[in-house]
Amino acid sequence: MKLRYFFSWAIVISAILAISITSAAQRQDDEKPETGLHFRFVGPVVGNRVASFAGVPGDPNTYYAGAASGGVWKSIDGGYRWKPVFDNQDASAIGALAVAPSDPNTIFAGTGEAWAIRDTDVAGDGVYKSADAGKTWTHVGLDATGRIGQILINPTNPDEVFVCALGRMTGPQQERGVFRTENGGKTWERVLFVDENTGCSSIAMDSHDSRVLVAGTWQVEMHSYAELSGGPGSGVFISRDGGTTWKRVEGHGLPKSPVGKIGVAIAPTDGSRVYALIEAPGQGSVWRSDDGGGSWK
Repeated sequence: MKLRYFFSWAIVISAILAISITSAAQRQDDEKPETGLHFRFVGPVVGNRVASFAGVPGDPNTYYAGAASGGVWKSIDGGYRWKPVFDNQDASAIGALAVAPSDPNTIFAGTGEAWAIRDTDVAGDGVYKSADAGKTWTHVGLDATGRIGQILINPTNPDEVFVCALGRMTGPQQERGVFRTENGGKTWERVLFVDENTGCSSIAMDSHDSRVLVAGTWQVEMHSYAELSGGPGSGVFISRDGGTTWKRVEGHGLPKSPVGKIGVAIAPTDGSRVYALIEAPGQGSVWRSDDGGGSWK
């Protein structure tokens, strides 16, 4: 009995000491000044893998998250709470989200996950638009594009929108490439098309000149047994007239074809600086141009 009594008190004392030490350490940590930013999980907890994300310019509390197979979620308190706003639509896989910089009520959602990391990824049924900050949605076309990886909206004109469509990936099709609408989604025009086996994997717009766009294309096939990435269709394209015409950039420092998936970006502070992340085994990974895409290194 005495031995049992002794061990019981030993456990209690150990617990009190542990709590005291933890509390002291916590107070000490709290007193330390913040030395940098820290990442924290903000959710949505049940939203599935997030494949796309968009915020409202000038509003640090409003965000939209597009889940790979869980629709669109909205937060108005900086990510503390999330609400599903897309559950009544026919598609659940969200590959791209964009909020119009000139009108935060206008949102475009591209369906179908374009990450393409496994053969069970969910395809979509085109583009949806909300004119009331996500309360209601309207299907606005491009039904057969399958997977949409990115959407760009003209910073000063919410009716001009570019859609980067990868395609279903399971076989040849025409509904691939870059599509443009100039009337808010009422009609669409395919402005960049490489071939029936190649889709758009990335698109970027010059923040100082909306007429300048850069697109990356990706030749890819997805089967139940393998994903075949790369081919002559993959490449970097540049438009300087708002997407009406495109010129393929070859050589001048870029890797030799065939290459695979391509991601592109234009520096927001300098439109002449362009980056390309290219799947090019043995040749490198990231390329940069300092003259608007003329030469690369």
